[in-house]
Amino acid sequence: MSSTAIIALVGVVVLLVLGVVVMKLAVKLLVLVAVGLAIGALARWALPGRQEMSWLRTAVFGMAGSLAGGLVAHLIGRGWIVEQALAVATAAALIAAFDRNKALPPG
Repeated sequence: MSSTAIIALVGVVVLLVLGVVVMKLAVKLLVLVAVGLAIGALARWALPGRQEMSWLRTAVFGMAGSLAGGLVAHLIGRGWIVEQALAVATAAALIAAFDRNKALPPG
C-alpha cells in the first residue's frame, strides 16, 4: 500500500470520527432545547397569570433552570426528582424575574 493511500485512509477515518462527534453534539443540543422547552413550559404553567414571551425565551429560561437545578441537586446529593423540581422552580423564578409585561407602577 502506498503512502498516499494510507494518508487518504487516515483522512477518511478522521472525517468519520469528526462527523460522529458533530452528530452527537447536534443531538445533545436538540435534546437540551427540548428539555428546556418542557421545563420552561412547566415553569410558566406553575406561575399565576399569563406570561407573554416567545417559545425561544421559554426554552432559554428552561435550559438555564435545568442547568441550575441539576447543579444544585448534584451538589446536595439528591436524585432525579429533586433535580427536576429544582429545574422547574429555578426556571419559574427566572421567568417571573424577567417577565417583560409586568405592570409598572404609575409615575
